[in-house]
Amino acid sequence: MANETALVRMVEEKAIERIIHDYAYYLDMNQPEKMVELFVDDCEVSYAPNFGASGIEAYKKTLDGIGTFFKGTSHHVSGVVIDWVSDTEANVRAILLAVHRYTRERPDGILYGQYHDVVVKRDGQWKFKTRILKTTMTTDYHVKTANPIGRAE
Repeated sequence: MANETALVRMVEEKAIERIIHDYAYYLDMNQPEKMVELFVDDCEVSYAPNFGASGIEAYKKTLDGIGTFFKGTSHHVSGVVIDWVSDTEANVRAILLAVHRYTRERPDGILYGQYHDVVVKRDGQWKFKTRILKTTMTTDYHVKTANPIGRAE
């Protein structure tokens, strides 16, 4: 029975990793409508203080203009770690390197940080319930405030 449970967890972890990587892909491909499908209706999102959303309609508004603000983005996600809360909920953290090319004349912006997520399985699909972007540092990045990573000094 233990091997069967471990196998099920491995399959579920791959499904969770898939939404983490799909999010980055859809963002880089300028497909905000696909990004929205990765979230539950009662989601909570925080990219920085005073920049986020409560609920799917508010989240959709945070995506307005991504196609006109950026010429291109490249989000690299690695180090995905999944801590199980239950069979239908997990806490996830992942390392992020994101490069942003802007439509207006300015240097490319780089963000180094982590995603801290709560994912839930609803109707057989894993989706984001909570997504918090924590920032380690930035270079020429357009957002000047951040959720600090909370590194021990």
